[in-house]
Amino acid sequence: MSNNELNHFKFSPTTWIIPSFMLLLIWFWFYVDNSFHLHLNEHGILPRTFSGLQGVVFSPFLHGDLNHIASNSLPLFILSTALIYFYREVSLKVLVYGILLSGMMTWIIGRESYHIGASSLIYVLVSFIFFKGLRTQYYRLMALSFAVVLLYGGMIWYVFPQPEIVGESSISWEGHLAGLLTGFVFAMQFKTPDYVKDIQYEWEKPDFNPQEDAFMKRFDENGNFVNLPKPEELEVVEEEVVSPPIQYVYVFKEHKEDEQVSE
Repeated sequence: MSNNELNHFKFSPTTWIIPSFMLLLIWFWFYVDNSFHLHLNEHGILPRTFSGLQGVVFSPFLHGDLNHIASNSLPLFILSTALIYFYREVSLKVLVYGILLSGMMTWIIGRESYHIGASSLIYVLVSFIFFKGLRTQYYRLMALSFAVVLLYGGMIWYVFPQPEIVGESSISWEGHLAGLLTGFVFAMQFKTPDYVKDIQYEWEKPDFNPQEDAFMKRFDENGNFVNLPKPEELEVVEEEVVSPPIQYVYVFKEHKEDEQVSE
């Protein structure tokens, strides 16, 4: 890994601690809700109602059933870990502001039902990582963008209205759309470091020809040093150091016998 990458991409405990803590919090509330039948889903986003505003903060940590929370857990952990590792400087902004902004957009455009789940945040992460990687034009981040598309590209179909099936929970396509738009806005607005290309020396270039290189001409095919400099080139010419002449300055001062001295 180059020095440039070492400066920007550092794996530290924070890289996995924050995603793990988020998963722990999500599963904790799911366990509490199902064990004590607290009906925490009612604290989700209920669009265009004052009480529904609490869901802007709480909804990512609430899930309806085991299949719902299981399907969100792995993508949330992978994407948040990638976010912190590759975009450490803006990762907390993307996570916190992503929850708030996508939640507010869902509260505005959503249907009159409770919207819960971490899928909105997942769409924020997918959208931000994809578009930001394309904007940086840096090969590692662009590769990350294409990897995200390969793994989660099919999620794009769930930002459109879905037919409701009787007996099954409907998908909050409004929350998905809000997350997608939020991630795109963040990718355009949040600044990341300039990933400057590393210095490439002459011998690292693909068109380098050792036969024409002045330094390589000093060696033969066995690696022996040849074409030694001439002896006169190695002689050190000592320059005579001429010291400046010493100048003596005499100052004549007339002595007066009758001069008075005051103390």
